[in-house]
Amino acid sequence: MNGKLVAVLALCLISAAVSQGKALARMGTELRCQCVATHSKFIPPKSIQDVKLTQSGPHCKNVEVIATLKDGREVCLEPTAPWVQLIVKAILAK
Repeated sequence: MNGKLVAVLALCLISAAVSQGKALARMGTELRCQCVATHSKFIPPKSIQDVKLTQSGPHCKNVEVIATLKDGREVCLEPTAPWVQLIVKAILAK
């Protein structure tokens, strides 16, 4: 009976360790900048499906603007580009 109890406890500990490892790995990817490089050339608004704005913070010192295009690609936009600022302003006004 002691052997079964030890086996069950060991299984629970292993399961908890594995699930914590997955959570930490996921947190590690979310706690850093998502944009390595930015795109500043004009993209027609009709080809943009969605725009995500991430403010600077402890995860990243940069403001990040990530556009999802209608073909499914995600593009990091240069937040200081005038056309990007217009798009962000229009989205925030909605």
